[in-house]
Amino acid sequence: MTFDTPSPGCKGDRVRCRPARAPVTLPRPVRAGESVKAISSSVKLLVLPLAVTAALAGCAKKEEAAKADATAKTDTTLKLDESKLPPVNRFAVGDLDTNKDACVDFGGYVNGKWLAANAIPGDRTSWGAFEMLNERSKAVQRQLAEQAAANTSATGVEKIVGDIYATGMDAAKINAQGIAPLKSRLDAIATLDSKDKVAEYLRTSAAKGENVLFAFGSSPDFKDSTMNIAIAFQGGLGLPDSTYYTDAKNKEKLDAYEGHVAKVLELSGVAAADAAKQAKDVVTFETRLAKASKSRAELSRDTELFYHPVSLADADKVSPNFPWSKFFDSQGLAAPKMFSLAIPAFHAEVSKMLDDVSPATWQSYLRYRTVDTASPFLSDAFVQENFAFYNQKLSGQKELKERGKRVLEMIEGQAGETMGQLYVKVAFPAESKARMETLVQNMREALKARIEKLDWMSEDTKKKALEKWASFTPKIGYPDKWRDWTGLDTARDSYFGNVLALNEFNYKWDLGKIGKPVDRTEWGMPPQMINAYYNPQQNEIVFPAAILQPPFFDPKATDEINYGGIGAVIGHEMTHGYDDQGSRFGPTGNFENWWTPADAKGFSGRTDKLVAQFNSYEAAPGLHVDGSHTLGENIADLGGLATAYDAMIKATAGTPDPKTDGLTRDQRFFLNWGTVWRRNFTPQELEKRITTDEHAPAAFRAIGAPSNLPAFAAAFSCKPGQPMVREANKQVVIW
Repeated sequence: MTFDTPSPGCKGDRVRCRPARAPVTLPRPVRAGESVKAISSSVKLLVLPLAVTAALAGCAKKEEAAKADATAKTDTTLKLDESKLPPVNRFAVGDLDTNKDACVDFGGYVNGKWLAANAIPGDRTSWGAFEMLNERSKAVQRQLAEQAAANTSATGVEKIVGDIYATGMDAAKINAQGIAPLKSRLDAIATLDSKDKVAEYLRTSAAKGENVLFAFGSSPDFKDSTMNIAIAFQGGLGLPDSTYYTDAKNKEKLDAYEGHVAKVLELSGVAAADAAKQAKDVVTFETRLAKASKSRAELSRDTELFYHPVSLADADKVSPNFPWSKFFDSQGLAAPKMFSLAIPAFHAEVSKMLDDVSPATWQSYLRYRTVDTASPFLSDAFVQENFAFYNQKLSGQKELKERGKRVLEMIEGQAGETMGQLYVKVAFPAESKARMETLVQNMREALKARIEKLDWMSEDTKKKALEKWASFTPKIGYPDKWRDWTGLDTARDSYFGNVLALNEFNYKWDLGKIGKPVDRTEWGMPPQMINAYYNPQQNEIVFPAAILQPPFFDPKATDEINYGGIGAVIGHEMTHGYDDQGSRFGPTGNFENWWTPADAKGFSGRTDKLVAQFNSYEAAPGLHVDGSHTLGENIADLGGLATAYDAMIKATAGTPDPKTDGLTRDQRFFLNWGTVWRRNFTPQELEKRITTDEHAPAAFRAIGAPSNLPAFAAAFSCKPGQPMVREANKQVVIW
């Protein structure tokens, strides 16, 4: 799971935003070319790499060490001009709206003035603490990328960053090339005149990491988390969720999507009249896939949907027109004894469609998906159409991000650790890691104490919970061992060529993991990403370097500020091990039931209250939060904040309250928590997130957890009956 949503600008699984292995919180259908890593992330589970993963086999240890040395070479003269970086967003007493009562409108009290004064920039769909840090991170990355691009003799990761950035910024060459980079692919699609040829094309394109129909990659085995297996997942949709095709309320968006499909086909060379007809066929095609798919909400609430172990023979029976035995062979993989054919109904439907959908419609679908997925990396006409629909129409973004930001997002999504190695050299002080290690340890002890004191859990289940606690692994800042990029061939002649090279390299890296032990040194997010995550199959909590800045973390700040920020984030990620889905994994990361029936019933009774609490929140007139869809994140927020408060009290025991700016230590703790969640959304983005995001909107995260804590009521002298004091029978206490 992630602490927040996927990085800004991402549309879930489009190539430009796929972090190299980042657990994106998946409750979403996986789409074009997305390797299953993205998949599992959502369920706070598997962390499969997205078109990436696993060391290529066959090299001796000595050779591997030499490769690692070569890859790690970077120009030590890289510099950072901090005067050019945008500011961070830290708690300031002047931001408080003293005309409001913290017990009545805590969000307005702590964030109202700031939100009113900080409109959403035209090139974004939301704006707040996360986005400000993202801008700061991108400003650091831009300086590094410009230096790398200027160094034509660079080697290793600096060469990769420099090649991608230089070609991505060459708008004249990209525009001159037009759709030419896709010509061979489109010509191949035009020859698909039978179901057998379509199936063969799906296999050969997948082998290059260009599978537009379903997701495929590696994942730790649910029953043996030390070993990687193959997993196939649903995909193939251009819209953010299956409900966009099936819910009547989304008809206007579906109609607009049909127009977008037609425009993309027309830009690709199809005559306008034919493009309009083909667009109808494509939408009908995707609607069939959607009806056989699970929604993001369904996926977020049932981790087991990701695990459907089958033999090759049984998988072939599910989709006889697309035999998996042939698919594994085409990907250069040995026939496995077992793999996970997740969402089998989806794959069965694909098999039927190979039989009863005309080759002409398959051609239209594959042509559209190929061009649409590539559009962000092609000439301006394609980029503008992609922006007009996905960003403007679906999310309310007013302006296209300038080219440099878009290229940096592609680097972060497809080659994140290359930039990460440069980033930590100039932007991550050693004192931050040292202070974080202390905070993590204090948070661990506070969580243990809370578990030990639980009055609703039996000793048998509590023993297992503490075993899981004891096996938590924290990762802070950046990996101890960087990924090896040896074999990736980037150049200065074609931006799209570099994108394709990355996509294929990442896909094959991912496939290389199948059948091998899980490498526990790997990270699912690059250091420059503003986020954090919990991986249940490795029982690890991970905090990239870039989030270790205000308002989350400041090595020079007082304890209450850090515990109300990064302390709560640490607690949030730890609590994910005990949320409604994370609690289905045991201490070793295996999928197992370690609960007594009575404790499981008691747990669900408490979580039902949290579902009801968030169901009552109205994000916009008639637009309510889905308490079930967001349950895991809400459990983590509640447990994380409560644990952070306990840790803060212990860390400051015996020291006088400094009463900074007239505010008590406890007040500043909760005020910094609120500062983290200051965030404006466009109406369109807010509506989309209610459907697709397993995190509740920021305004409700600011108030949801503290309203259940007696410490909050005491800090602000709140009275029973006020909105921030939940009645005893509605108060939620879990971990």
